[in-house]
Amino acid sequence: MNLKGIMSIATYPGLYRHVAQAKNGLIIESIVDGKRQLAYATSRISALEDISIYTTDGDTKLSEVYKNLYGALDGKATPFNPKKASNDELKDLFSKALPTWDIDRVYISDIKRAFCWYNILVETGYAAQEEEQAAAPAEEAGQADNEAPAAGEGEMKTKKRTRKKAAPKDGDDKAE
Repeated sequence: MNLKGIMSIATYPGLYRHVAQAKNGLIIESIVDGKRQLAYATSRISALEDISIYTTDGDTKLSEVYKNLYGALDGKATPFNPKKASNDELKDLFSKALPTWDIDRVYISDIKRAFCWYNILVETGYAAQEEEQAAAPAEEAGQADNEAPAAGEGEMKTKKRTRKKAAPKDGDDKAE
């Protein structure tokens, strides 16, 4: 699952996309409802693509954990509310997604947060879009690369506007 461009911001609920740079922060857009707002430069912003989970044999990217979880749950959200689930339920499901997670360094609060983010991605359809893009046949991409565009394709045509001078009216002639 590609998490590029998706971020979490401390004290802001949900997940966001970076839209533009502002003078004193970032303009962000919620992936749930599309509302835009300003995240100040002093906010703690975490890109999901940079987050890793501790394992017994190193670190694993969050995207890999989500791919495994997506496969284990058949593309559905978690069967329970992560905020209200018991610790045993959380650990069992997390073990299915990442069997080698480090029990001593990964806290229950981290697992809850990861499951909440996963549910947001599944409910908004972001996870399904990523899976469809990954499943696109390589043949189509190869054929598209080999074909040369027809004349004029792919070019943006613009029409240059020129301003015509108004013709002088009868009696508006100036003597110079």
